[in-house]
Amino acid sequence: MSIEHFLDNSISSWMAGEGKHSDIVMSTRIRLARNLNGYRFPLAFTEDEAHKIDQSVSATLLDASDELHMQFSSFHIKDVSELSRQVLVEKHLISPKLANSPMTGSVLLSNDESVSVMVNEEDHIRIQCLFSGLQIQEAYAQADELDRVLDKELPYAFDEQFGYLTSCPTNTGTGLRASVMMHLPALTMTKQMNRIVTIISRLGMVVRGIYGEGSEALGNVYQVSNQTTLGKSEEDILADLQSITEQIIQKEREARDALLKHSANTLEDRLYRSLGTLSFARIMATDEAARCLSDVRLGIDMGLIEDVDMSILNECMVFMQPGFLQKYAGTSLNTSERDMFRAKLLRERLQKEEKQKTKGEESE
Repeated sequence: MSIEHFLDNSISSWMAGEGKHSDIVMSTRIRLARNLNGYRFPLAFTEDEAHKIDQSVSATLLDASDELHMQFSSFHIKDVSELSRQVLVEKHLISPKLANSPMTGSVLLSNDESVSVMVNEEDHIRIQCLFSGLQIQEAYAQADELDRVLDKELPYAFDEQFGYLTSCPTNTGTGLRASVMMHLPALTMTKQMNRIVTIISRLGMVVRGIYGEGSEALGNVYQVSNQTTLGKSEEDILADLQSITEQIIQKEREARDALLKHSANTLEDRLYRSLGTLSFARIMATDEAARCLSDVRLGIDMGLIEDVDMSILNECMVFMQPGFLQKYAGTSLNTSERDMFRAKLLRERLQKEEKQKTKGEESE
């Protein structure tokens, strides 16, 4: 498939809103870091080494399509425009580090965008599997299958004492980073997140923003992931994340019930004000759009807002971002222009949904 297929489609399979607890857990991600023997790691390798690694990993994965029952499309990062790389980052298909790498590197994407394999990111190979909702075991099984196929053909850098060797010592061992992206508006509104983040960090987990390390929790969306990769088995890491995630889900549900019990009118007013802002505003910055979309999502999940489809919100969450906005506009936009174009797109998308519903009701 062409790169345009992945750029034009604003909804990836992991945004389907399916899977267990999908009202709170938006997605599950498994990432495996691997390197090859015989080459320096990306922090120190040469362009010639980067080129050879890229060719070897890409060819191995493309040849294994039948065995994996999965078709991949391969793209050299240097051949992808800066704006297109930004869109791929916003869809979580590549990392900012790969997008900005000066060395030869590639991304191999499955047709449904649930799997991406980055070549020559921080490590030679980054396998990433993204599933909708809470599906930790399912996502790991997919990543493990890809890892098994690559391991048969490529000489992994592995030490009997330390496990898989990686560029950053924090990934050495299993090389496994398991994470869940959670929508936690009620815990944020009731000011419980700081306490929860402190508790989670004591349990070997870390909480980050929507785009991982160094990013903000835009729209009350948080990523919870394991911090430790050495000294624990893959099974233990996954079990710990599952347990902590289920406890956070329970806390978020309790906070939502408390808001509904003690502040129902205030909550409903806030959620509908946000829906009104999204439907009629003429200028909207990214953080305001994210906050309003978070409110409306919460309203849908709690049954307070019934006339908006969740899939529309998922689509809006993606195309409200700078790269997608400029892709839609077909030109570069400064900050003020993006704020106006963002408001226009959100307004039109929600009004289109309303017109389709009205037309459907009239035809019945």
